[in-house]
Amino acid sequence: MEWTIQELATRAGITSRTLRHYDRVGLLAPSRVGANGYRYYDPGAVARLQRILLMRRLGMGLPAIAKVLADEVDRCDGLRAHIAALEEERERIERQIRSGRHTLEALQAGAEPQLDVMLAGFNDGYRDEVISRWGERAFQVSNDWWHGKSLDQQRAWKQATEDLVAAWVAAVKAGVSPTSEHTQSLAARHVQWLSQIPGTPTAEGDRERSIEMVKGLGDMYVDDPRFAGMYDDAAGATFVRDALQAYARTRM
Repeated sequence: MEWTIQELATRAGITSRTLRHYDRVGLLAPSRVGANGYRYYDPGAVARLQRILLMRRLGMGLPAIAKVLADEVDRCDGLRAHIAALEEERERIERQIRSGRHTLEALQAGAEPQLDVMLAGFNDGYRDEVISRWGERAFQVSNDWWHGKSLDQQRAWKQATEDLVAAWVAAVKAGVSPTSEHTQSLAARHVQWLSQIPGTPTAEGDRERSIEMVKGLGDMYVDDPRFAGMYDDAAGATFVRDALQAYARTRM
């Protein structure tokens, strides 16, 4: 099967002049030229044109595209890279669509002053830490889960989180022990809260990594001054760490 230059240009949404230019600069030659001078393109040439057009959409110049194609040893590897790039582009577009929907919902709900808060990713501010501790997948899956929520669902989640933090602060002020039954029930609630977040070991039921994660979070609450403010002060963060680590040691 093969296509004329006009057929291919029409299908690809470009001009035959563009295809001739790609031929002149060595990017894409026709598969054959007929006796009548007509240019024809076979499926291999079409696959190469797919890659060229994708890289152009990604903002690459023709010399850079030529280098990528020249360095390519295996056509299948090139197509795999093409598919991976398309999937990344699809994910980017899906994130933009979700963001647009959230903006619309927020405006309709009269929440414009707090829009930056409502649209913030679940763990955007801790991206590097999440990736270094639990991997890129944990960050991406949990972030996609957050951005997939409606505005009301995000509000409900934030409220549940604030209620959990308030319960921890109340326990500290009550002077109970980090290993008391009341405090350990809070630790269980905290772990249950984590298990609702896709991508985390607790959500996936990985016991060993869940224990490691809970202990690591406890350390992070103390080591990172941002959490000291969340739990009222440094003593509060230390209390939460001790309670979570005791729970991880004895009940997970």
